[in-house]
Amino acid sequence: MNAPVTNQRSWVVALLLCFFFGIIGVHRFYVGKTGTGILQIVTFGGLGLWTLIDFIVILVGGFRDKQGQPLAR
Repeated sequence: MNAPVTNQRSWVVALLLCFFFGIIGVHRFYVGKTGTGILQIVTFGGLGLWTLIDFIVILVGGFRDKQGQPLAR
C-alpha cells in the first residue's frame, strides 16, 4: 500500500512570494512552473494583471503546483 503523496510547497510561502515578487513570477518558479515563470518575467507579470489573478487564486486555495497538487496549508 502506497502512502499518499504530500506536497512540500507551502500556501503561505507561495502567497508571500506572489505578493512581494509576483511581477517577476517567483511564486511560479517556487511551485515548479518554470515556463510560465519565465513568461511572467518577460511580460512583467502580464503588466500586473496576471500577478493579481495568481494572488487571488492562491488566496482562495485554487493554485496548484506543477504536478497538479494543491499547496499545503
